[in-house]
Amino acid sequence: QVQLVESGGGLVQAGGSLRLSCAASEGTLSSYVMGWFRQAPGKEREFVASISRTIGNTLYADSVKGRFTVSRDNAKNTVTLQMNSLKPEDTAVYLCAAAYSMSGYAVHSGMYQYGSWGQGTQVTVSS
Repeated sequence: QVQLVESGGGLVQAGGSLRLSCAASEGTLSSYVMGWFRQAPGKEREFVASISRTIGNTLYADSVKGRFTVSRDNAKNTVTLQMNSLKPEDTAVYLCAAAYSMSGYAVHSGMYQYGSWGQGTQVTVSS
């Protein structure tokens, strides 16, 4: 399993942008499908985006499609979530997750498909 560390969260006004990063403190990310989830206070954890190991397939939640972009750099062992046109309802703790996979094109939206999780980074969008 990999150890994941997120960074890049913060406070931003509605309409602004933030860029989140997920790095592996131990292990290599190239063997894993990577995902981003978020959890707001009092709400269940929800899927945000996923990216495949090598082919570059991506999957997004409808709520972020067209505003968020997930990417990865296997050479640098990092995954990035670029968030544009942020809305107050995007406020949450954002978590990076990894799912070991033999497939180069698979993406996952299910929380239980991921075996490794970071601690999360807070994103707050003010109105």
